[in-house]
Amino acid sequence: MTAVRSLLFNIAFFSWTTVACIGLLWMLLLPRRQMVRVVTWYMGTIHFLERTILGLDYEVRGRENLPKSGCFILAAKHQSAWETMKLHLLIEDPAVILKRELLFVPIWGWYAAKARMISVDRSARGRAIASMVEGAERVKSEGRPIVIFPQGTRTAVGRYLPYRVGVAVLYRDLDVPIVPMALNSGVYWARRSFKKHAGKIVVEFLPPIEPGLGRDAVLAELENKLEAATDRLVMEAGGPPTERPVKVPREDAAATVP
Repeated sequence: MTAVRSLLFNIAFFSWTTVACIGLLWMLLLPRRQMVRVVTWYMGTIHFLERTILGLDYEVRGRENLPKSGCFILAAKHQSAWETMKLHLLIEDPAVILKRELLFVPIWGWYAAKARMISVDRSARGRAIASMVEGAERVKSEGRPIVIFPQGTRTAVGRYLPYRVGVAVLYRDLDVPIVPMALNSGVYWARRSFKKHAGKIVVEFLPPIEPGLGRDAVLAELENKLEAATDRLVMEAGGPPTERPVKVPREDAAATVP
């Protein structure tokens, strides 16, 4: 039954997305904020397909931890494509940090550019973080939230990837709070998997990390809080906890060097 539901959903999703992307091209002529409202409506229709075809719904916890106004950094776990299609439903007018190459995807990239997302050219190396900060400063001046996936890519449930320094640089340079966003979407909608399972995905906003910490301190606090909350949600859904590497104390590590 899961395979049949997944097949029907994929047919409906890709068919409707193709129709919407082409049929809504006129949105590119609208002011940016009005276009974003239509994009948010489209995301709601995808949720409708998930709920009616897959039997997949979601629950949001911790909304009280979101700042009421102004810019903040939403540091989100990234387990599947599911959460990328819910960001506009979860927070208002987010600016997502994404790979610059995505802006060159036909039609989709036009919408992303019009929505003024923050693109990063990873091939530029030294310039990548600088361009990310420049884009983030523009977004801060607009009072919009910034979404970053601190591990840099989708990470399968139970797998560990280190947190990258970019989120700490934004935190330092923008002087705004970080709100960690935990979830368990990968249990139901696995990375690179055809099958999508019925159930209820949980998204949880954790208490903000206020400005003022150093780079290493904020990275450690973000990782510890976000991984612990994600493991709790994943295990609630019957998934495995993350196997994090054991950190060797400096003196022990030095002793192992011949």
